[in-house]
Amino acid sequence: MTNPATGVYQSRGRHRASRARRWLFAVASIAALGLIAWPVMSYFEIPPFTDKGDPVSYGQANGANGGKPADSRTLMPTGPQASFKNAGTMSDGSTISVVTLDGKKSGFKGKVWVWAPKEYTDDPKFASSGFPVLIALPGGPGNDSNYWIGQFGKDKLSLQESISRWYHEGASKPFLLAMPILNPGPDDKGIYWDGSDIPGQPKMGTWLTEDVPDLMKANFRTLKSRDGWGYMGSSTGGFASLKSVLKHPDKFKAAVANGPDIVPDSPLWRGHQKQMRENNPEVLAKQLQAHKGPDVYVAFQVGSKENSATLAGVKKFMATYGKGPLHTKYWEIPGGKHNAATYLSNMREPLKWISEQMEGPTPSG
Repeated sequence: MTNPATGVYQSRGRHRASRARRWLFAVASIAALGLIAWPVMSYFEIPPFTDKGDPVSYGQANGANGGKPADSRTLMPTGPQASFKNAGTMSDGSTISVVTLDGKKSGFKGKVWVWAPKEYTDDPKFASSGFPVLIALPGGPGNDSNYWIGQFGKDKLSLQESISRWYHEGASKPFLLAMPILNPGPDDKGIYWDGSDIPGQPKMGTWLTEDVPDLMKANFRTLKSRDGWGYMGSSTGGFASLKSVLKHPDKFKAAVANGPDIVPDSPLWRGHQKQMRENNPEVLAKQLQAHKGPDVYVAFQVGSKENSATLAGVKKFMATYGKGPLHTKYWEIPGGKHNAATYLSNMREPLKWISEQMEGPTPSG
């Protein structure tokens, strides 16, 4: 074909080839831009480059033997299945999910984040085994989030990634994590709830010790024995962890309490001294010793630069009550402050100690 503008002959084949090359270049450019943009859009959770918000199921009846437990110690999921949504995907592909739990026993409704290690979801030798549960409690406001789902410290390790790493190093159980909110409202204006059932207030003690464990039993392979149940918390969450295992030693065996208060001191207790004593770890420790058990294990972790009253309170509690059925361990972090970054970056040894006291999972074969 002759180009009427130039009078030069140009074949149709060459024209089509040139146009094809331009299309290929355009497609390749778009693909390259997509590859560059994908991690950025995924990081900022821009659809469709994220699975955040997608439904998550942990396969209530999954496992070998047709969904039968590996042994008599395992409790298979009881149901009903919760409506978990993806809240984030870890670097190993494991998922943190979240559900709004309507607590049947407490009457309180709030969010709970959960995490299952790869050993729970992907390892055939644990396919029918019950896993230990660690209920991780935040400090601070703790009413709209739980900071254990985030990342802290210079190495940017989350609690989930730390547990996975420590398990493979032989220093931790592969815990299932439950990370509930701690308070029904922000702990400002001097108001907080001590993780307890304070008369006239939302029943946060029942929420933490009944509803949250029930959620885990309903959706995961857990352990029937208290040997598979424990707490970990910081500050107010550390107090709630300590108090929960002492108040319910028939249900929970161990706790890691980071920088905790030792006695309840919320102003909401005013006029309710009897109930306040029923939630006082010192009183509960005396009762545990009077009943001669069962054995309870509590690891304390504090920073050397914390409030001196916190350090003194923990040391006094251990010296007074850390005997008989109450087994305690103490770590003081040189230069450590009262924050989650300090605690998490030094939690390997406390979690190893607690893991040695707890049970499961049991590999098959």
